[in-house]
Amino acid sequence: MNLTDYRTLGRSGLIVSPLALGTMTFGAERWGAGENVARALFDAYVGAGGNFLDAADIYSGGQSEEMLGRFVADSGSRDRLVIATKSGFARGQGTPLWAGNGAKNIRLGIEGSLTRLKTDYIDMYWMHVWDKVTPAEDVLETLVQAVRSGKILHYGFSNTPAWYVAKVATLAAAHGLPAPIGLQYGHSLIERGVELEILPAAGEFGMGLVPWSPLAFGLLTGKYDRGMLEHANRPTELPDSGAKSSESESDGRLNGDNPYGGMLFTERNFAIVDVVKEVAGELGRSPAEVALAWVTGRKGISSVLVGASRVEQLTQNIASLDIIFDDDQLRRLDEVSALPLLNPYFIFKMPSEALFGGSKVAAWQA
Repeated sequence: MNLTDYRTLGRSGLIVSPLALGTMTFGAERWGAGENVARALFDAYVGAGGNFLDAADIYSGGQSEEMLGRFVADSGSRDRLVIATKSGFARGQGTPLWAGNGAKNIRLGIEGSLTRLKTDYIDMYWMHVWDKVTPAEDVLETLVQAVRSGKILHYGFSNTPAWYVAKVATLAAAHGLPAPIGLQYGHSLIERGVELEILPAAGEFGMGLVPWSPLAFGLLTGKYDRGMLEHANRPTELPDSGAKSSESESDGRLNGDNPYGGMLFTERNFAIVDVVKEVAGELGRSPAEVALAWVTGRKGISSVLVGASRVEQLTQNIASLDIIFDDDQLRRLDEVSALPLLNPYFIFKMPSEALFGGSKVAAWQA
């Protein structure tokens, strides 16, 4: 497989590469990519046949979209690329109207992104985060109006409860309206929570999953060792306030910029890394490639978001597409990262014989 082994995004006609280039690093000088490196990343990705570029209105205060807009315009390749962006998190302080899922913010978000991206339409528009207050009916109406105006072609949801997405999708189907085609959530060998509700909802409603952080903020690259465990819960001084923090000081994105912080550094997670390293050694590949190959091959995945701060990282990410696991390697990766049997999901693991009076019943599958 390579970047030109295209897939559709969910049950739609939107055709995307199996890896999407995330642009959150663009403009993030401290841990990401400045103008020159960002342009090199863009050129390397598009040059390898990639067509799916993902941004957001808040990345680097809008600089990410501005850079991407320049790169696309300079390349003259807009008609060959799928550009995705998002709104939902606050773009500024002082008013709640610059955040959330209300009609005003979505409209402001779309207009601002169109300007920064130097384009007159957005291929895929994501609701970046659920605001917990805007009714699903309002969100559906606003996004449908944006589709019908031609400002966005398709839409989907990120970081939103499965029941809320299901409600939007059901209302759209019932009223013959443009429906969501994609979901964007964290998914990796470290974080498989989407398998409980998100992936089943995606399958039911024909939405493709586009995982973010498939390398679990770098943990699955193998660059951290168990020495981080002793730092994970050690209080550290916060210079601005003198308050205590329990986050590790190891990395910018693992301290303050990372929502997980020290929670990544657990014995369970390092046990997963151990197996990833074992499989990588057997294949003669890097742990990062193994972790990416596992996510890319999962059922329901349309594309996987990869970010990079160096072209070498991106090249390695793309190389993961040709990895093929044998049954034993896949079993070991699945078993070490398996989710605990939480309530009520352990009940759903019961064999059909326990539900149907001793008879085995198989469900129809498309």
